[in-house]
Amino acid sequence: MREVACGDVIVAAYSFAMERSNLSKFKLPDTPGVYFFKKGRKILYIGKATSLRDRVRSYFSSDISSTRGEAIARMVKEATSVTHEKTDSVLEALILEANLIKSRQPTYNVDEKDNKSFNYVIVTKEDFPRVLVIRGRELFQKWEQKTLKNLFGPFPGGQSLQEAIKIVRRIFPFRDAKCNPCGSAKNKLCKPCFNRQIGLCPGVCTGACSKEEYAKTVRNICELFSGNFKGLKRRLTAQMRAAAEGERFEEAAQLRRQVEALTHIRDVSLIKSDAISVGGGARIEAFDVAHTAGSETVGVMTVVHSGEPIKDAYRKFTIRTATNNDVAALKEMLERRLNHPEWPLPRVIVVDGAAAQINAARKVLRQKGIEVPLVGVVKNEFHKPERLMGDRRSIEAFEKDILLANNEAHRFAITWHRKRRRTRSLESFVV
Repeated sequence: MREVACGDVIVAAYSFAMERSNLSKFKLPDTPGVYFFKKGRKILYIGKATSLRDRVRSYFSSDISSTRGEAIARMVKEATSVTHEKTDSVLEALILEANLIKSRQPTYNVDEKDNKSFNYVIVTKEDFPRVLVIRGRELFQKWEQKTLKNLFGPFPGGQSLQEAIKIVRRIFPFRDAKCNPCGSAKNKLCKPCFNRQIGLCPGVCTGACSKEEYAKTVRNICELFSGNFKGLKRRLTAQMRAAAEGERFEEAAQLRRQVEALTHIRDVSLIKSDAISVGGGARIEAFDVAHTAGSETVGVMTVVHSGEPIKDAYRKFTIRTATNNDVAALKEMLERRLNHPEWPLPRVIVVDGAAAQINAARKVLRQKGIEVPLVGVVKNEFHKPERLMGDRRSIEAFEKDILLANNEAHRFAITWHRKRRRTRSLESFVV
């Protein structure tokens, strides 16, 4: 390994034959960042990661062709090295990835997707510019260059970008398509929009925010999406000090909140889409199987983050290959779950069972080239948790979340299984 200084970022480079057996030599960090697959000095592919270590290793699974497509499998075989740049947050990684793809035009990023299916952030050219997320096809069909103040992207991940916009808006409230400026034809009475009522609009609709004040907000947003996090924080810090010295204490307090939010963005960013830690929390995934004597076998995945179930991340699996075999059903379910690289990898995987289930899960993870701590929930005769086994550090750090995720998985699996049985029973009565 060699380390090369690149501005304020350390870029670690590894030259290797692209084989899974070499993965242990890479020592990629378990931190957010951007990774580069290269052939010599040519960049073949750029991607972002919540965990650089886990994301890069996922490319060396035995079924990369079926999970990511032939083009990406070909890219991995063609590459001769991988490098990375660490970032302070997944949000920074997401923005850095988009800017690098736009400037470097890596072969396999450009070929992997049509530009019209990517996502973009646009800032309109108006007295009070709107900040919008749009699809590429909409950009090319409905928007002209003269109507845009700024254009950022393309962003490969739509869900991640939507979550990023929510984060940015909490720091720098802005006007969207549903907010009409005070006194305009659509808002002559200066009625507040919904987002003004919840603090996500600065008051463009009510007249509480002047054109000049709003222009500062737009500048901050544009600088952030340009990837200049450090420069933005330095400028806001200087403005905060000037406001304090000028005894503009309310302005100084607002600027301080923005600086602190940018500094600690890892504590609030991309909870659902990229599993970044919130207040020390982590994404926990639990898996469970339900059936009746082998009939109507189903599996489920539930997700808990920072003590809260993330129900829109729950997933159902109709088991296809296993009959009356919980371990085999678990293996099938995990294999299918890991075929979705667009789903963020968890910090811990929880299985319902003991050594047999943990060993089966570990085998699937190894085949995929992924390392995630495993915990098994051992139940008593009444199907109540008796003890936890597996990765001790994870158990000590996340015991409550592990138990909650397991309980949710059991409830979710039983509910779905019973629903399928009722449906099948009703169908049997239909002549």
